[in-house]
Amino acid sequence: MSPDLSRAIPKVDDLAADPVTHHYDDMIAPSGLTNLLGTARVDHDLTAISAVTFPPVSQGLTRTAVCFVDGRLVESHGAPITHEWRPDRVRRSVSLPGLDLTTVTVCAPGETAVAVDVSVTNTGETPRNAAITLSLTAGATRSETAWLDAEAPHEPDTASIGPSRLVFANRAGTAFSVQGVDTDAAVRLSGIAPAATEHEVGIGGIERGGEVTVHLEVAPGTTARFGYAHATGTTEDDATAAFERIAADVPGTVIAAEAFWNAQLNAAFRPGNGEFSGHLPTLETTSEPLRRLYWWGALGVIWFRRDFAGNMLGRSYDTLMPNYWATTTFIWDYSLSSITHALLDPEPMRRQLRHWIASDIHTHFGTSSLTGGPVGRWYSVNDYAMTRLVHDYLRFTGDTGLLDEAPGGRPVAEHLRDWALAWRDLRGSSPLADYGEIDNLLECVSSYTHEVASLNAANVWNMRTAAAILATHGEAGEAKALAAEADALVDAVVDLYLPGSGHFVARQPDGTRVPVRHTYDFAVVGTTIAADLPEEVRREMVDFYERELQTEVWMRSLSPWDPDASFSVRPDHQWNGAYPAWPADAARSLVALGAPSVAIDWLPGLARSANQGPPGQAHFTEEAMPAVNGGARKAPPQLPYIIDWACSSAGAYVALVIESFFGVDPKVGSEHLDTSRGCVADLDPHAVLRGLRLGDRLVDVHADGTVKESA
Repeated sequence: MSPDLSRAIPKVDDLAADPVTHHYDDMIAPSGLTNLLGTARVDHDLTAISAVTFPPVSQGLTRTAVCFVDGRLVESHGAPITHEWRPDRVRRSVSLPGLDLTTVTVCAPGETAVAVDVSVTNTGETPRNAAITLSLTAGATRSETAWLDAEAPHEPDTASIGPSRLVFANRAGTAFSVQGVDTDAAVRLSGIAPAATEHEVGIGGIERGGEVTVHLEVAPGTTARFGYAHATGTTEDDATAAFERIAADVPGTVIAAEAFWNAQLNAAFRPGNGEFSGHLPTLETTSEPLRRLYWWGALGVIWFRRDFAGNMLGRSYDTLMPNYWATTTFIWDYSLSSITHALLDPEPMRRQLRHWIASDIHTHFGTSSLTGGPVGRWYSVNDYAMTRLVHDYLRFTGDTGLLDEAPGGRPVAEHLRDWALAWRDLRGSSPLADYGEIDNLLECVSSYTHEVASLNAANVWNMRTAAAILATHGEAGEAKALAAEADALVDAVVDLYLPGSGHFVARQPDGTRVPVRHTYDFAVVGTTIAADLPEEVRREMVDFYERELQTEVWMRSLSPWDPDASFSVRPDHQWNGAYPAWPADAARSLVALGAPSVAIDWLPGLARSANQGPPGQAHFTEEAMPAVNGGARKAPPQLPYIIDWACSSAGAYVALVIESFFGVDPKVGSEHLDTSRGCVADLDPHAVLRGLRLGDRLVDVHADGTVKESA
């Protein structure tokens, strides 16, 4: 009999965020939506959206469709607005004197467009003629180059009036934004002359194009509605056609968005699904926190799939949304979700790997899917990230033929060897690699520079991993030499440990040893060389983590007892919060260091932070900002935080479940599946991973370590 998958495959309701009610400019990160072609940000206002980006058309962070009721700005009432996010939509609601207003916002499936369905209910005792005005603007542009800044390109557009709509066009006539409503409306231009020179956003705001006003006759106790559509295109005809398709049936578009996202979620866990080139195993468990974190991680990768026309890779996975670095895939973040990519969508992963291997990974942090070109500066993690990506791809897909391919003119096996030994060229007078300044590392921790424990421990792992892969490739001599060099390097890495403290130092070029109490050392050292550490060191590391980093529902990246905690307030790597992958990787480290019970006991609290949509680029600790309905609050995009609402490193939670809790450790070139280090039985002895793909096989992995062929 087939297992009941009713609780193993999520639907949009299973992944819905908790309702959040807030006032104007409360510390709430505006949420995002996507249809896998582009993205939009859903703002605090009842109808406003911003950052509507459908490559190759971008609009920066331009905000439009700001709502006025009877001539007054809705936000100015001071009335709290409730937001309810699901993968397919955001529902917003507010109560004003005599009127309740509700909107549902979606990215229209298959269209470069956003739709908002607006409902107005008369809560008074007399009929109302409610005037609903949307102030419209656009920043549509089409850049011929990669989007090389965090904010996508935009430019002032000219506006013209159409039936119940405004049509915005850029100077070159290569980008258009058509915005309007699905009913009769008064349309007017703003009448403001375009600015002679560009002004600073925050001083001059954004150019207003004009407005549309809908008059709704609403009897007491009844509800009236209208719909708003916002479509983009590279020609006016394309944008107009998309607008008219959406405006013809806004309620139907809302229904279609729910069906679209339920279908995507279902496909992600179904073999042979037709949407992805692979699938994720289903998780059967009685542990709600484990299930919730697994689904959270899966959604946080699916969410970043991009299939827009003109994508240089055919399909890519962005890293952040909806505010920053659209169309950019960071090597580091992709590696943090590498197991998820290898299982869910291995064909795009293979193309992405070949693309990066053919580039110079020591000169950039990521790739533009618009141009295929490099983006940003070098990140010190790149050699470790690429080794991890290739290793996970090989061991889960069984596609060892990749090693003989030659993107960039040399076999992948040679690149693997080069990444494993790249640290040699970064040495100074010490046996360890010097990884430079903060811009190459954690960016907002000034003491985490030069000879850091994390990436030097990763070098040991890189060499051992490359050795194991090369040994299966018939290069036994090279493999033996790499393994020996890895063993010889361990003592130098362990020498960075500060005895009795549980943490490490960062050695500076002059030999100074600067203590740094950061989770990145804890996580990477623990997940790469735990078996090389003395038992006392492992125990002290766990004690340090519990004492200084762990909180009830999240964690601190940097200990608040570290002097550098005064350096920055960016919560992705500082005392006041953590990057989304850090809790997952810290839990993986706890398991590897021999303290699975600490990770298991933490899960219920950690799972409460999965209550605001997919993982954010950072969540605040509870000391820094009060929790949102019991979950660690997502950090917002504005200065000084500059944090995005979602981040694709979410796949680290899938790795936590599969690799650490179930102990799944396939070896490259072997049919045997090692599950000896699993610990999920301590949490749920009846848990099962069903349909785990290993090469051409589908297997079920049980909590006791038993592996059976899937039905």
